[in-house]
Amino acid sequence: MHKTKIIQKDYSLSSMNYQLKLPFELEVLIPDDDPVRLLSAFVEELELTDLYRSYGKIKKDQVTPRQMFKIVIYAAMNHIYSSRDIETACKRDINFMYLLEGRPAPDHATIARFLSLHLSQCSKKTLAEVTEMLYSLGEISGIHIFIDGTKIESAANRYTFLWKKAVTKHQQRLCQKIAVFVEECEILYGIRFIFNGKKFGLRTLKKIQKRLYKIKEEEGIVFVHGIGKRKSQIQKSIETLEEYMEKLKEYTQKIHLCGDRNSYSKTDPDATFMRMKEDHMQNGQLKPAYNLQHGVDSEYITWLDVTQRPTDTRTLIPFVKDMEEHLSFHYRDIVADAGYESEENYLFLEENGQIAYIKPNNYEQSKKRRYKQDIGRMENMTYDPEQDHYICFNGKKIVWKYDRKEKTATGYQRTTSVYECSECAGCPYKTKCIKGNNSKTPMEERVKRLYVSKTMKEKRREDLERITSEYGTQLRMNRSIQAEGSFADVKADMAFRRYTYRGMDNVTAQSVVLAIANNINKLHNKIQNDKTGQHLFELKKTA
Repeated sequence: MHKTKIIQKDYSLSSMNYQLKLPFELEVLIPDDDPVRLLSAFVEELELTDLYRSYGKIKKDQVTPRQMFKIVIYAAMNHIYSSRDIETACKRDINFMYLLEGRPAPDHATIARFLSLHLSQCSKKTLAEVTEMLYSLGEISGIHIFIDGTKIESAANRYTFLWKKAVTKHQQRLCQKIAVFVEECEILYGIRFIFNGKKFGLRTLKKIQKRLYKIKEEEGIVFVHGIGKRKSQIQKSIETLEEYMEKLKEYTQKIHLCGDRNSYSKTDPDATFMRMKEDHMQNGQLKPAYNLQHGVDSEYITWLDVTQRPTDTRTLIPFVKDMEEHLSFHYRDIVADAGYESEENYLFLEENGQIAYIKPNNYEQSKKRRYKQDIGRMENMTYDPEQDHYICFNGKKIVWKYDRKEKTATGYQRTTSVYECSECAGCPYKTKCIKGNNSKTPMEERVKRLYVSKTMKEKRREDLERITSEYGTQLRMNRSIQAEGSFADVKADMAFRRYTYRGMDNVTAQSVVLAIANNINKLHNKIQNDKTGQHLFELKKTA
């Protein structure tokens, strides 16, 4: 019997005696209710004008931007994030072949360039188009949005940190060395350098450099290099000065890259070092990361933003402004956690015609017995609005003294009223009322002071009434389910815990891909379970 020859480069020759093993139409193998069909139909309804504009020329046999967009989204829906793995899937997976529509599979470089060069230019506009599509389908309410944030690690190396405080300290030491160097030059060369300001800048150092080179030319000094050759004093001075100038440029550039941040990564300057929940060394180590903000409506991620700030307080206003710039409809109810509470945020939402449902910072603590029995807290004192004073536990008056104006990091001006009690001497409750064990002032000389922002106090009171109502309670329950659930979908279900691209634009584009993939999966599940058009989870009724 003739044996089949299998040791050859073309493996198809060894199967020449067999019938065809696969059907001609592979599409029949894809179920009718497969999410790949939903994805294809959904993307076909999008215009994707901005995505097409990012291309200079599209070849005939090349995969179209729309098809590339489908491939990247479907890969994220199936937890595939590596461009090489996506390339392999395009060659082997019939669902990816269905999206390619007979076109040749793109290589990994083309897939990576699609996200970093094309989608990164219009990622938020693309997300806005998807959100508008869901809104037209009636899948999102357009009334209430649930906002929350999480930190996702950057693709940067973990130990390439640069701290602004350390660089500033080195810069100050360098300025001291430069000052000493200038004094030495005045003594050695008999010239006086005039400069403006308290420290020498690069412009002044360049003038000094020019003067030293002029002295070198006048005296006809030739610079020498190498072993066994003695350098002249003017050569040593010029080399020292140029070394100082390079260091000063380096420190200035690093501080400029930091901006208002306290750190950045050398391998991804857009990433900031933050404290993460995933702590593999169990020592509170900081890692380069981004703060991802999700706005969720009806379980769909309708908007997102990527910030460099570790905290959420200062991210709310930019998030809302950016969202309203791209979306055609206006959200009425803004629901967020305690991390977003601030006087500035309350006033902004009120001026913007929106209603804040933000849990106060002290909401959970105020329920505890220890909080209610703390006689030193302003909330546990009696306030007289007519005479504008507080009455303490001992019946003494804490009267208004003056108003103090403060400016926050965002430029918002806040007015704080200072109240002071003049009858604290000999009070038996003084140690319980006045806190602060690290104060240098003896307890006998200290008096009770209260720092009250009347605007913040009033806005918090109004907000507390809203969130404790039946509708507010339902919104808070939905925030914990929908907003935090969106991060559970991305980080746990979709197994995405670290970005694979670097830079703010690329990270934003990858976040948008994850959000759209999550939305398509959510829409598929709602369609299959007959739950379309449902926006809020109902509160459970107790007997």
